[in-house]
Amino acid sequence: MSFELTVLGTSSGLPTSKRFPTAHVLNVHERFFLIDCGEGTQIRLRQFKIHFQRINHIFISHLHGDHYYGIFGLLSTFNMLGRATDLHIYSPPELQKKVEFQMFPEEFKFKIIYHPHNFEKPETIFENKNMFVRSFPLQHRIKTCGFLFKEKKKDKNILKEAIEKYKFSIKDIVLIKKGNDFVTENGKFIPNSEITLPQPVSHSYAFCSDTKYYEEIISEIENVDLLYHEATFIHNDAQIARTTGHSTAREAAMIAKKANVKKLVIGHFSARYASAEILEKDARVEFENTVAANDGDIFDIELDTILKVKDKN
Repeated sequence: MSFELTVLGTSSGLPTSKRFPTAHVLNVHERFFLIDCGEGTQIRLRQFKIHFQRINHIFISHLHGDHYYGIFGLLSTFNMLGRATDLHIYSPPELQKKVEFQMFPEEFKFKIIYHPHNFEKPETIFENKNMFVRSFPLQHRIKTCGFLFKEKKKDKNILKEAIEKYKFSIKDIVLIKKGNDFVTENGKFIPNSEITLPQPVSHSYAFCSDTKYYEEIISEIENVDLLYHEATFIHNDAQIARTTGHSTAREAAMIAKKANVKKLVIGHFSARYASAEILEKDARVEFENTVAANDGDIFDIELDTILKVKDKN
């Protein structure tokens, strides 16, 4: 099973030759979720060999251009490739009008289903049998939200030898997998721990797009395996960050520390810095387990490993 993040773009409003605007792809058990869609997203999808047609859900955090301008080209490409599967877009309500003004979606071969955000409070906006997605308000110059992707608690696996020994019924198996103990026909009590393997670990990823330092998000992202938090500026430029509605790398790290996350990934870097190394060092003052992302970095959340593919930039 997979729980893997590919970072497609790490620049802020001004793209560079090596850094495209914000876009991420999260692979959860071979279901692909596109998170933000900055300019050039479809180019990065091709470069990093992510199949377009496997993306059925797109999440847009807010309507600043560096987070959604790529969606027009992507939708057009979907149509030219003959896409027939429904596409779900979770976005500010105004995006639908922008798409319909710029394009002719009524001529598309596929249907777009829009799911507007509630920017006033956190809410669950997607759910299937394996996971759910919650949106939660951030604090930026316009209405903006973050996203939490979290696996549901997994059922336990029953030991094969226990099944053979006790001849469990289907009802028994369902209850045991949920954590119940077992009582034989003779009244013998069998603890659940003796007939099951340790419960599989559930994984989580939180995406915090453009935002000022905002402690209100901590309760939503607490204890996640991987947190992405924008870090547009170094701490010496904190005044610029406040003026523009952004965070410094150190502030992103402070949020990670207070939320007790396992790993922090920072991005959305200002083009004023020649290297992201200065931002990573700034964040590590507060939170050591911080990585400054590059376009093409892959984070295997399940295995806690990073695969870098900088050569594809």
